[in-house]
Amino acid sequence: MNYRALGRTGLRTSEIGFGAWGIGKTSWIGAEDDFSVQALIAARDAGITFFDTALAYGNGHSERLIARTFGNSSELIIATKVPPKNHQWPARSAVPLREVFPKDHVLQCLKTSLTNLQRETVDLYQFHVWSDEWADAPEWFETLREIKTSGMVRFVGISVNDHQPTNVLKALSTGLIDSVQVIYNIFDQSPEDELFPFCRKRNIGIIARVPFDEGSLTGRVGPDTTFPAGDFRAYYFAGRRKREVWNRVQKLIQDLGLSIDELPALALRFCCSHPAVSTVIPGMRTQEHVRHNVNSVLACALPAETLRRLRSHRWIRNFYAPSPSLVDKLRRKVLSQRNRELTTV
Repeated sequence: MNYRALGRTGLRTSEIGFGAWGIGKTSWIGAEDDFSVQALIAARDAGITFFDTALAYGNGHSERLIARTFGNSSELIIATKVPPKNHQWPARSAVPLREVFPKDHVLQCLKTSLTNLQRETVDLYQFHVWSDEWADAPEWFETLREIKTSGMVRFVGISVNDHQPTNVLKALSTGLIDSVQVIYNIFDQSPEDELFPFCRKRNIGIIARVPFDEGSLTGRVGPDTTFPAGDFRAYYFAGRRKREVWNRVQKLIQDLGLSIDELPALALRFCCSHPAVSTVIPGMRTQEHVRHNVNSVLACALPAETLRRLRSHRWIRNFYAPSPSLVDKLRRKVLSQRNRELTTV
């Protein structure tokens, strides 16, 4: 395992981190605690030192599993996140800070996370959504001062909204934020445009999330793929999206002359190839996931020619928003309900 600096924090993170959303047992179907614990142990034994979780992952379940597995070990870097008080992901424009991250909410969530993690201090505490409209709010500065002087937090970061890599630059300009977590993968390369140069100049750590585009860049999502009811991916790949990603993936592997089995390693190596990235955090729920991800980056940086070819596969879109077919279905349902009500009247 190779290690990199997390910006100016002085922390050295494994270049592959452990994304712990999936082990929270919400949104992802199939996570079992015993397998999750085995995956956590396998990750540590493979040299992974960075574990990224959140209070929102199973209402603290992911945090508690990490504590169950590692206790309060100081050898690992634990990052967690404060959820928005209004439970809105992503953050909406024109919503005031007091509705999302009031100071008392941030502090109470921090104490709850520390209890879950069985720790007195968390290495990195991140805002789980963000709007740069809040970057000059006096209450935000007051909250930052309090959590940084409380002894409960070593460093503070922001996890930016989905596909909004520039919606954080104002906050970063304050000098008070130590790291940024952002979607970065072969399809969404947009953080390279402004965010990465900005952070490199100011020595701010970058945590790359969603390296597999929620599964499409593993090559395992095809037109006929089905997901269990309640699984987040059934929503993410709703409507025509499975066909869209499958076609894109086929073009990708044909262009690079790869087999489908080589795609996950390519996806991780792409993220690690950018010098601004401190760590990339794929989700891992089993020992097999750990093994594949760690083996993928043994020869990390991709050749310049491969990176050049991958530039043409940039594809920015927001699958976290409802698909057109789903929106249309909901619209028809609403209209049908209205017609029934009018007929009844």
